[in-house]
Amino acid sequence: MRSFPGLLKKISALRILVIGDVMLDRYLWGDATRISPEAPVPVVDITRESVTAGGAANVALNLASLGARTSVAGYFGADAAGRSLADTLAEKNIATIATPGAAQTIVKTRVMVQRQQLCRLDRESPPSAYAVTADQAETLLSKAIRTHDAVIFSDYAKGVLSDALVARVTALARAAGKLIALDPKPKHALAFHGLDLITPNKREALELAGIIPVPGAPFPAAAVCARLHEKFATKHLVITLGEDGMLLGTDGKILKTIPTAAREVYDVSGAGDTALAALVLALAAGSTLETAAHFANAAAGVVVGKLGTATVTPAELKAYINRR
Repeated sequence: MRSFPGLLKKISALRILVIGDVMLDRYLWGDATRISPEAPVPVVDITRESVTAGGAANVALNLASLGARTSVAGYFGADAAGRSLADTLAEKNIATIATPGAAQTIVKTRVMVQRQQLCRLDRESPPSAYAVTADQAETLLSKAIRTHDAVIFSDYAKGVLSDALVARVTALARAAGKLIALDPKPKHALAFHGLDLITPNKREALELAGIIPVPGAPFPAAAVCARLHEKFATKHLVITLGEDGMLLGTDGKILKTIPTAAREVYDVSGAGDTALAALVLALAAGSTLETAAHFANAAAGVVVGKLGTATVTPAELKAYINRR
């Protein structure tokens, strides 16, 4: 914990590139005090509306909020949502690299009633509409890869990331000596290999490892770590365990488990993005995996105490640590 101020100073000199499924998160805030006469559903009186960046764009927001110079590559549609998303990122000095296509911008709209999510409405095109070829990726991203310190693949299984794109970008980043990280989605089944870090949650780790959980049995940590290293040759593995903290592994072996830092949990939306951003920043700044995990754990602990997709600032992180 005492090393965090020095770490934050190093982070301010970093440049990080995020590649993946960007989206606009829209929130409708209101109250519900009556049931509709038309159907047995609540009537929500909307009092305000807000928007922020979601998906890979939220990873970028978290990186920028912690002080790093950040760029994000993904699909920004030629529609009001795409312009709003680009403007939201520009306000935080985040550079955008738009991938080609003619689809609608991905939008998630959450209806919030008395600090709780009533429902979510998604608007998006089929994954094929967001696909980027390996050649297009190299043309768009080769210069950015060379000029950034780390590359993050943020996969929400919406179509931007493909096996060919990941392989081409990984080769370019590896040749340039850049740290490479991925937040995987097993249902998308990307064929990644030889990355520096992956950050699945418990369920995703089991799916990636091809291990069927046994009801009531402890999480098979050793088997999962070994299997993921065997399949993907990833150097570092951080499995987020929710209220049980984080499981750390290196080269297929368990390093340790650290407990959660969260004191209050209002909303876990985007907490995984925060943890991923903080882990990559700390590792890119030269920290050990354990120090990076404690840093990420604290950052996520701040974010889950907020409502909605959120980020954490250095000042908030310092105040949070001082109260522990």
